[in-house]
Amino acid sequence: MKIDIPILELLPQRPPFVMVDSVVDYEPGCTSTLFTVREDCIFVEDGHLAACGLVENVAQTCAVRMGYMNLIDKEHVKLGFIGAVKDMFFLRLPKVGETLTTSIRVREEVFKMTLVDAEMRSGDEVIARAEMKIALSDTDAQI
Repeated sequence: MKIDIPILELLPQRPPFVMVDSVVDYEPGCTSTLFTVREDCIFVEDGHLAACGLVENVAQTCAVRMGYMNLIDKEHVKLGFIGAVKDMFFLRLPKVGETLTTSIRVREEVFKMTLVDAEMRSGDEVIARAEMKIALSDTDAQI
């Protein structure tokens, strides 16, 4: 299902630290977002999105999922934290102007910890994959 809620209502991050432009698909166990790499992005180096930018893009895709779930439950968006990144590999770094589709699939959710498998694509090309653990706090985001 496509979500037509402004992205800043779902994320605790604020510009210039926003690494998601829109949600293209949401299901409780799987969420996909779009992000176009822009020259003014704080993670762009030498015309490419740095690896740390890809990590943050995955984390924010997780945050969008949780933010939407919070809104469904009529709660405030909560802060989350990267607990671990495992088996992350990069086939290449995306260039300025490329649009990334980042998809996360929930593997496990226990208490306030979520383990996801993530895949980042540029068009039909897989450019990175990772496993990420996200810890959700009880702290409301300052939106």
